[in-house]
Amino acid sequence: MAETTKPAKRGRRTVARHGELSSPHPFSLIMKVLGVIVAVVLVSGAGVAAYAAIDLTTSIAENSVALEGQEPVPPDIGAIEGGVNVLLVGTDECEPEYASIFGDRCTGADSGGQLNDVNMLLHISDNPRRVTVISFPRDLMAPIPSCTREDGSVSSAMSKQQLNSAWSYGGLSCVTKTISELSGMNIPFAAKVSFGNVINITDAIGGVDVCIGNGGIRDYYTAIDWPAGIRNVKGVEALQFLRTRHGLQNGSDLARISNQQQYMSSLARKLTSEDVLSNPATLYKLATTAVDNITPSQSLANPTTMVQIALAVKNVPLEEIVFLQYPVNTDPDDINRVVPDYGSADTLWQLLAENKAINVTNDPNAGGGVIAVEPDPAQTPAATPAPTASGTPAPTEAAVDLPGSISGTSGADQTCSAGNLRANG
Repeated sequence: MAETTKPAKRGRRTVARHGELSSPHPFSLIMKVLGVIVAVVLVSGAGVAAYAAIDLTTSIAENSVALEGQEPVPPDIGAIEGGVNVLLVGTDECEPEYASIFGDRCTGADSGGQLNDVNMLLHISDNPRRVTVISFPRDLMAPIPSCTREDGSVSSAMSKQQLNSAWSYGGLSCVTKTISELSGMNIPFAAKVSFGNVINITDAIGGVDVCIGNGGIRDYYTAIDWPAGIRNVKGVEALQFLRTRHGLQNGSDLARISNQQQYMSSLARKLTSEDVLSNPATLYKLATTAVDNITPSQSLANPTTMVQIALAVKNVPLEEIVFLQYPVNTDPDDINRVVPDYGSADTLWQLLAENKAINVTNDPNAGGGVIAVEPDPAQTPAATPAPTASGTPAPTEAAVDLPGSISGTSGADQTCSAGNLRANG
């Protein structure tokens, strides 16, 4: 029988203690940033993305993966009713050029294995265009369907299994099938990325400015000892920032996720700034780096499709790009794991199906990962209505409040890391 849970009451926040445990794969959470990068690179300059995609089409097609159980994809993404769904999967593989940075993770007995530790569903609405990115926790205990492996063998369906094990039952196709059944959405496009390339991507745009609050961050595990204030992180520092949880006020895995949303919002603002958009050389470098480091589904290996997706979302304003965390409750069988909050999730899926503007209501200060700050006018473009498919601004509509159990931020929100130095004295 499939696992079921009682939905949480509206506004109630349930935080699993699983985040307090030491993670066997501490670097894998940076994959959600790489996923956002892949998406934003494609939207930041359609012409450049097209050129890069065409330039690398042959190598992409050779590594592409067929998706089991997904509906055929029409030649024009505009024909997909209800918008477009793209799954971005991050695996924790050890790349030789970065293995020395990752310590025990890449020297231990499991250094050759892979888990889908980051799973992000990118939903692009049809008209008006909005972008919603839903991150599914790796420790989520959920049903995993029967999947076909590369060797042709078939795995048995499981009613309750840790989400990040789906890769082992059938790779990208099985992860896509799992998220598709969990969300009730058809997912015609998917891509897999590995975590090492965050260094190259961050360096390609000159680093990302992050805000550190609460006196600063000190984290023995990631070798961070940084003061409060704005810090431009690039290269290894970007990895350190994205890894840290012991340096945050709460010290949990969920706090780390909210801290990474700060990075993603800052990254989105950087990628959509004139400094990047007006520099063809930077755009081309970003596009080629991203395209060269993804394993796409066969449906996404077509450069025309990639350009269509780019054109669909390249003008979506920051306030209409929303990063959310799939709602969960603590697993009653294991306090170190979480289970779906189906009630809150159903509300989210319904709002996406109706293409409603959504407003995140949870208090960003409550999770111990970030603290809210007043937006910097210099970094926040003026709000504009989301464009329609024809490019005409759509009429402004009132946003619908999400349940308080769904945490997240918009691309226009600005936060600072909830550092641990003030708390520790």
